[in-house]
Amino acid sequence: MRLLCTLMDVHRSGYYAWKQRIESPRRIEDRRLLGLIKQSWLESGAVYGYRKVHCDLRELGECCGKHRVARLMRQEGLRSQSGYRRRSFAGKTQPATISPNHLQQQFDVSAPNTAWVTDITYIRTYEGWLYLAVVLDLFSRQVIGWSMDARITSDLVLNALLMGVWRRRPQRAVIIHSDQGSQFSSHDWQDFLKANGLIGSMSRRGNCHDNAVAESFFQLLKRERIKRKIYNSRDEARRDIFDYIEMFYNSQRRHGYNNQLSPLEYERQYFARLGSV
Repeated sequence: MRLLCTLMDVHRSGYYAWKQRIESPRRIEDRRLLGLIKQSWLESGAVYGYRKVHCDLRELGECCGKHRVARLMRQEGLRSQSGYRRRSFAGKTQPATISPNHLQQQFDVSAPNTAWVTDITYIRTYEGWLYLAVVLDLFSRQVIGWSMDARITSDLVLNALLMGVWRRRPQRAVIIHSDQGSQFSSHDWQDFLKANGLIGSMSRRGNCHDNAVAESFFQLLKRERIKRKIYNSRDEARRDIFDYIEMFYNSQRRHGYNNQLSPLEYERQYFARLGSV
């Protein structure tokens, strides 16, 4: 100890006083928050930045500012997943088709097949990323369509929407809301919407709250099933995610928005009430 104090050029009494110093309440709280931040970041597949981690903490009932979350993540070296550099194309290109925001964050609807939301997330496996696209009905929060693939293409989202249309067979125009990703602004996507009487709606650029219901579902999926898990293969991840969506989330999981009923039970009771009128 004497050698250590000599090397550090401090007095022994000062060293012991520093060692026995009581941590401030602020520092203790920072350490507690950091544990929750790391859990959120890991459950996201190490892709969330401070804004989405802050949303996770607020969902857990934590009261802290997003700048505090950013500071703690920066100190711990936790960073969001960086995107790929945009490729530049020579010559003229057609601008992406951007739809108006018809939904306007009106997430409460009174009947099924009034408004659907869709989004994409990705799951880490030892074979590489597995991309998941889902379509949810805002009425019950039921996942009515989903698709998984090793590549993130327009076919990924089209297959999910095709499942939703096939399952629900809507008899009237339905709003389908997405972000402004290239898959949702493709000509194939727009053509499919027109062919099936769907009304395209898009979030404002960079505003995750415009598609909060889809984001919330992905947070549930990662928190309740994926957690810190890394799948050995994409097939293993597919089986597990299928089990979560169809065998648990849609049919069993109680949802606060649905008066603690599962999405399927919530819709069953809705149609039972209609039949009794």
